[in-house]
Amino acid sequence: MLTIEKKSNNDELVIELNGRLDTTTAPQLESELKASYEGVAELVFDLKDLEYISSAGLRVLLSAQKTMNRQGRMVIKNASEEVMEIFEVTGFTDILTIE
Repeated sequence: MLTIEKKSNNDELVIELNGRLDTTTAPQLESELKASYEGVAELVFDLKDLEYISSAGLRVLLSAQKTMNRQGRMVIKNASEEVMEIFEVTGFTDILTIE
């Protein structure tokens, strides 16, 4: 299960993910993002409550990164040790801005 909480502040959008981002929940996040990109210059993913991310979840983040490369910047914050490990193993630490 995945809970998506969006907080918008002018041209910044913060997305808090809670639970598991996997093949079941990735499409949910993808459609939320598609509906939210307009006018966003900074996209922040707060992953403090994300327990797990699968390749499907990574694909959604990669797609978001490509979109934000055209219109601003994207930052990943508060990734847990487990999620950071997945980013490192997959090489995503080189692609994504992780704070």
